[in-house]
Amino acid sequence: MAEQKSILVEPLIVNEQPKGTRNDANLKSAFYASPIHNNELSDAERFETFIKLTKGVIVNGNGINSFDTRYLGNDQNPLPNLADVETGGGGLPSTPYTPNITAPGPGSLNAANQPAYEGEFKEPNNVSNFGSGLNSLTSPSETASKIAEQTTLGNYIMGRSYQGSDGKA
Repeated sequence: MAEQKSILVEPLIVNEQPKGTRNDANLKSAFYASPIHNNELSDAERFETFIKLTKGVIVNGNGINSFDTRYLGNDQNPLPNLADVETGGGGLPSTPYTPNITAPGPGSLNAANQPAYEGEFKEPNNVSNFGSGLNSLTSPSETASKIAEQTTLGNYIMGRSYQGSDGKA
C-alpha cells in the first residue's frame, strides 16, 4: 500500500492559498449530481466495494472464464504443493522449481516430445534468490492461508505478502 494517502473520494484538508487551492463549494456547484457530493460514495464505501469485487470467484473477467482470488484452492485447482510436482519429459518441468529446457527433438515443436532433462541442477537449499521473502523452497500450499486471511485493503504490508512472510515475526 502507498506510504502517502491518496485521494479516493474524500479530499484531504487543504490550507487556503492564493492560487491552486481546491474550492469545494465551486466543485459541488459545478458537479451537483456527482455521487461524491451526494454522499453516495465515501472512502469506506470504496474500500468495501473493492474487497467485494476482488475477493471470491470473478467470472468472465479480462478474457478468463473464472478466477478465484481467495487463495483457498478447490478440487479443480488445488493449492500447489511443490513436493507433489510431477517432473520428467513430455512437457513436465525438470524440477518443481525449473521448467524443462530440453528441445522436443528434430522436426518437432511439441512439448509432449520433450525428453526428461538429464543435466545437473543446483541444490535448491544452496540457491540464494533475490528478494526479501521466505526461501524459494516454501510451497504455495504453506503460504496461501496467510494471504487469504487478509480481508481489508488497509491491512496489506508493503513489501510482504503477509505478516511474517519475510521470515521475521
